[in-house]
Amino acid sequence: MPTTVRFRRALTAVLLSTALLTGATACGSGGGGSTEAQGGQISMASAAELAALAAALPAAGEADEAAAPTPSPSTSAEKQKFAKTRFVANAGLAAGATYQWIVKPYREGKFKKGAKGRTFALIKAGLAGAFAYNRLKAAADNAKGDPLLSKAMGPLTAGIASLKGLGTKLRKGEAGDSDIDAFQDVIDGVKNAGKDAGAVVTDKVPSLSQLGG
Repeated sequence: MPTTVRFRRALTAVLLSTALLTGATACGSGGGGSTEAQGGQISMASAAELAALAAALPAAGEADEAAAPTPSPSTSAEKQKFAKTRFVANAGLAAGATYQWIVKPYREGKFKKGAKGRTFALIKAGLAGAFAYNRLKAAADNAKGDPLLSKAMGPLTAGIASLKGLGTKLRKGEAGDSDIDAFQDVIDGVKNAGKDAGAVVTDKVPSLSQLGG
């Protein structure tokens, strides 16, 4: 089974169980499910959104796997161009997910205990953390197809690897300043590496449904 499929299925299981649990909590809170409690319970609407997202992830994954075959560049120049294109796409998604679902809400205080909507924000941050790590690994692999880009990305390998468990840390509400800075530093490094190699990376914010891939 491809790694991406296993990754999606694992996220689906976690997300669906969380959606069902928090939905049940909201139902029994006595608040009618209309608002998110200060303590972090998510609303019925948010729980339903999470459940729908979880249910959609496997189908999205299958659609990705069944997509048109990846073209096979024949010349060295074509291979390098293709590698840069894939690198920019993957790095852009990682950057967009990191800012939108991790850095921005953290700076706005949405991960703090007692913050309204904290539970839902943490779930999205956890997914974004796993997604960004996955896309950064893919970008590093893409970079190997271009000598200049590969050289520029070399020093960032350890930094990318260090992000592996931060998605879980974010989801549990255990991430601090150093963890958020680690994500931002790696993203900045990847952007600079791309710029130096002629592969400019711009943020591309993924939808919630894309976080499963």
